[in-house]
Amino acid sequence: MHLTTLAGHALSRGRTPADTYALLARRTHKPLPSARAVCLALTIPLAETLRRLHECHDALLANPRTGSETDTGELLEALGVFDVPKSLTDTELAVVDLFLLAIDAMGGIRPGHHHGLHRWFTTGNLTAAYLSLAAARPLPRTGNPTTYWTTLVTAGELLTTTPNPDTRLKYALTHCRTQAAKGLSG
Repeated sequence: MHLTTLAGHALSRGRTPADTYALLARRTHKPLPSARAVCLALTIPLAETLRRLHECHDALLANPRTGSETDTGELLEALGVFDVPKSLTDTELAVVDLFLLAIDAMGGIRPGHHHGLHRWFTTGNLTAAYLSLAAARPLPRTGNPTTYWTTLVTAGELLTTTPNPDTRLKYALTHCRTQAAKGLSG
């Protein structure tokens, strides 16, 4: 049976992408084709699949150790290799642009935070991205607090216009408005 078909069957039975990868890699002893099959079964376009797998090939897929399939699958999932890209609306694209402005205004961002934001942008989880940015703050020496908070206010206002916005967005938007007002009055 074709690997992509097997991956699709495993996913349809409730297996996670990481579990599906581990299952295929254990059976075939071919990590790269197994990872590619999972991506394709998730409907990730081939060009994007190849780009993602190229980025992690040497570190995770080139020299696999027997028995490491589960760990490798979890790492691939954590790296976002199996993230299904969401087509964003014009409003969502505008929100992502605002998030990028806010990130610049932070004056620096930890690599893990940046990675998480990138994954949320890819999957369209803009609520999680907004909550994460609202909980962060610009760096004292290199950041621009006024730009940071006012940009997040604008992004939050756009996000709360969507049907049934997450209630946490309203609290985060209030927090951003408070921070922006402090910056404008100070």
